[in-house]
Amino acid sequence: MSGPINHARAKISKIFNGEPQSYTRFNLAPNTDGDNSHVEVKLSTEMEEELDLPETGRRHAASPPTQRHLCTSRNMVYVVLGVLLIFVTGYLVGYVSHRKPIPSHESEAVTCLPTPVEQSKDEGVVVQKPEPTLDWSDITGMLRSQLLPINFVETLREFSMNNHQAGSKGDEELANKVLDIFKSLRMDPWNDEHYVQLQVPLRDNINKVFLGSEEVGSPQGFLAYSASGSKQGRVVYGNYGKLEDLKYLKDVGIDLNGTVLLLRTGEISLAEKVANAAKFAAVAVLIYPEIDGIYNRNIELYGHVHLGTGDPYTPGFPSFNHTQFPPTKSSGLPEILAQTITADMARKIFEKMDGKEAPDSFRGTLLNSYKLGGSNSMVTVLVNNSKVHTRIHNVFGVIKGFTDPDRYVVIGAQRDSFSWGYAKSTVGTSLLVELAKAFTKMIKDGFRPRRSIVFASWSAGDFGSVGATEWLEGYLPSLDRKAFTYISLDGAVSGGEQFKASGSPLLHTLLQETLNEVKIRAKNDRILYPRFDVVDFQTKVLEPMKMEDGAYPFLAFSGIPSISFRFIGASSQYKYFGTPLDTKENLDIATGQRVGDFCVSVAQVAGQMALRLVHDHLLRLDVTRYTNLIRLHVAKVKSSLAPFEKSTQLSALWLISAVGSYRRAADTLLNVAQNSDLEDAETCRQINDYIMRVEHNLLSPYVSPRDVPFRHILFGSGDYTMTALQDHLKSIRTTEAADVDFLRNQLALATWTIQSCANDLAGDVWVLDNMI
Repeated sequence: MSGPINHARAKISKIFNGEPQSYTRFNLAPNTDGDNSHVEVKLSTEMEEELDLPETGRRHAASPPTQRHLCTSRNMVYVVLGVLLIFVTGYLVGYVSHRKPIPSHESEAVTCLPTPVEQSKDEGVVVQKPEPTLDWSDITGMLRSQLLPINFVETLREFSMNNHQAGSKGDEELANKVLDIFKSLRMDPWNDEHYVQLQVPLRDNINKVFLGSEEVGSPQGFLAYSASGSKQGRVVYGNYGKLEDLKYLKDVGIDLNGTVLLLRTGEISLAEKVANAAKFAAVAVLIYPEIDGIYNRNIELYGHVHLGTGDPYTPGFPSFNHTQFPPTKSSGLPEILAQTITADMARKIFEKMDGKEAPDSFRGTLLNSYKLGGSNSMVTVLVNNSKVHTRIHNVFGVIKGFTDPDRYVVIGAQRDSFSWGYAKSTVGTSLLVELAKAFTKMIKDGFRPRRSIVFASWSAGDFGSVGATEWLEGYLPSLDRKAFTYISLDGAVSGGEQFKASGSPLLHTLLQETLNEVKIRAKNDRILYPRFDVVDFQTKVLEPMKMEDGAYPFLAFSGIPSISFRFIGASSQYKYFGTPLDTKENLDIATGQRVGDFCVSVAQVAGQMALRLVHDHLLRLDVTRYTNLIRLHVAKVKSSLAPFEKSTQLSALWLISAVGSYRRAADTLLNVAQNSDLEDAETCRQINDYIMRVEHNLLSPYVSPRDVPFRHILFGSGDYTMTALQDHLKSIRTTEAADVDFLRNQLALATWTIQSCANDLAGDVWVLDNMI
């Protein structure tokens, strides 16, 4: 018995691990049992040349048969040869006559179903039924017909709610609505439950702010994850709290050690403001909303100050109920107090402040004169926030692919909000639901995606993408090789003058092509981008992805190519985020009463991108777009390192060489893709697997994801990133003191992360050259 088994294993080993072949053609037929598909394997010899594989031994000729299997009659030999000749000739004629042309990227046909195969029990003849197809223009037309402004208006009304903070009854009610819709669409819905630690003020011991002995107020707004306690110090006005703002104060002789910083909203996140204040040794931070044209000075402000994402008390661990957590917390939690106050409270403090006159860049609209603060104005901040164990639910639905169902794009939106959160969460949830309805209707009308589409409704987004991050932490091994893109719908409509996007360079080409097809319009009805080249696209549309972006943990933590986009007003910041003023009425004003129209445009962009990713034979992830970005960072490193090369005995040579390795590997893969048989399922899957690993390979393998969660060397945060390396070189130029060993480590980590990414992109280990 062991003989036949070993023989079978040897055959399988030869097929999948043996001699290099051009490509492996898989002819998929549906299995009536529903689990696995019959696979017919046909091997060729062209892939060796396309992938530039080294020459290896070819398949040996078959051993001659034994004498007992030979026919002694010469006539029988002729008969057998004649039958074989007829069979081979008939097979070749049938193959040539039925072979389909390779579709182009613009008009590529959609395979509606795995090709049905019928087999005659008597004759053993395989007959393939004709394959129904849809053109790309048919698919986009189907999508447009399903996305109507009136549908969005109705869905927005259904999901609009005042109180739906994470874990509340309102949040669960919305979750059940989404779940019911996914059920009605037969999307095999499920929910993912997490037990997280959120931070909220105590009801019986509210937060307070005092100016001297006078109580300025007891704000209802709060900043989750602030330190707790009471601190007193001189109040100093620090503008937006950017590093350059605080450095200015230091330069004009204001010592920030032990002070209470008064800051206004805008420019950077609330968490960054508090982190910057801590760097200058402030003991507390007060943040107020300064909103132009708003006369209600008592508007409360809500937010969080965790410089990270997810549950900060379980960093790197998924917050499942059965998990035994170690006594740890995120390094992004602040050690100082942080509290929001109303504009009216801030005005009371400003009126008692003295000191130097603030520069013009520090002036706002709250009052006529701004002082930086002196020694007489003492402020006391009392923060009594408490950790609360909260159960939250993420809700999912899936449209399964018909060729590669285990590969999927994820489309997600935050569902919760501290208050109304109309632009922050209601719009995104409505977009998610309407796209799910549109795609399922397209399936009924004949569209068959090759890959799957997962729809995700997240909870606890206002606390720092907690629901999404916990899901990533819980299922990272599964998502690593299967989820190839994340599309965020958070805050997708907050104005009508500009369209902005941030995301992985792998998705830039796809977004640019999509915008050229969709022809989105601004509030004044002009077409925003009739057509633009790469330079215009980068300057007019793209902007850096921030940590508070809903797509950030997917990109920087999980290494999944991610993107978010949004309609915004003339200024980049929607002034009502985080306040009870984020309502339907204010969003209507911001969009010129055209929220539904802008929802349609955003849905078309998100929908077309997702459809391209699940429709085409090859994933529309452009690996060559990373070449220029990596080059740009390395050029800055080389320029900054040049003055210190002799004194430190360090060079950017190996880093430059690693960039060259990546460029060659990316160009080679692109050439292979352009010259491959797109009708060959296995070839496409192999190329797609190489493409999918690029983003993940840019996560530094040399740091712990628990200690340093955002390991992406280009978009992450930490000493191992390219930005940190550049900042270190800048500081050396200023202080003229270099930590050579630390700098050497930074160069090595960056070099080998890029080189490892290039090696994996280039192919299997036996085709790699040790060029570095």
